[in-house]
Amino acid sequence: MGQCGITSSKTVLVFLNLIFWGAAGILCYVGAYVFITYDDYDHFFEDVYTLIPAVVIIAVGALLFIIGLIGCCATIRESRCGLATFVIILLLVFVTEVVVVVLGYIYRAKVENEVDRSIQKVYKTYNGTNPDAASRAIDYVQRQLHCCGIHNYSDWENTDWFKETKNQSVPLSCCRETAGSCNGSLAHPSDLYAEGCEALVVKKLQEIMMHVIWAALAFAAIQLLGMLCACIVLCRRSRDPAYELLITGGTYA
Repeated sequence: MGQCGITSSKTVLVFLNLIFWGAAGILCYVGAYVFITYDDYDHFFEDVYTLIPAVVIIAVGALLFIIGLIGCCATIRESRCGLATFVIILLLVFVTEVVVVVLGYIYRAKVENEVDRSIQKVYKTYNGTNPDAASRAIDYVQRQLHCCGIHNYSDWENTDWFKETKNQSVPLSCCRETAGSCNGSLAHPSDLYAEGCEALVVKKLQEIMMHVIWAALAFAAIQLLGMLCACIVLCRRSRDPAYELLITGGTYA
């Protein structure tokens, strides 16, 4: 009965190690996705420390690949030292993922204030005739998120670009995809996106941070199961003489 329990724990442990390899790839993908998306929205969010959870989760992903390798070798070779090392590393990674979750919630709460502080400056620097990085960022966001202006399209009337052009129109990136003849004119507001960009940028950045949080929570739960199985194998190996005989190839007297 004891041997059956050990075998079951070992089987689950090997299976979990294979999951760790898959998790390593997924976590690295999530971290890379945060970096890529941040690059698209970095003009609206100046706090680079928001990338800390993404950096940590990529590091955790790389470490999980190593953990999976150690766990498989230790389980197959029946190495008590290897299993103990496996449990210790899993515990450290689990603590790290808890830190990622906490940081994720902290920075998720800061997103709204950061965007509110930055977005006004970005729109004031818009130059539609000679697009710079900020101008391209605004056009990209308005097209991708289907929005116009900070709170609505009328915000463009307060920008230097609008006053200089004197044509009573907003950037073409404000035009709805369904409005084929749209030229950005305020005389045809139905052709323009009605929703402002600030709320949608905040929502997008918070969704990104939630991806990090949920990924960390999901794999923290898997790691707890891995630690439990490893501890069961370790404890039963040290307490069950029949298991020692099974490993060494001995027989009962």
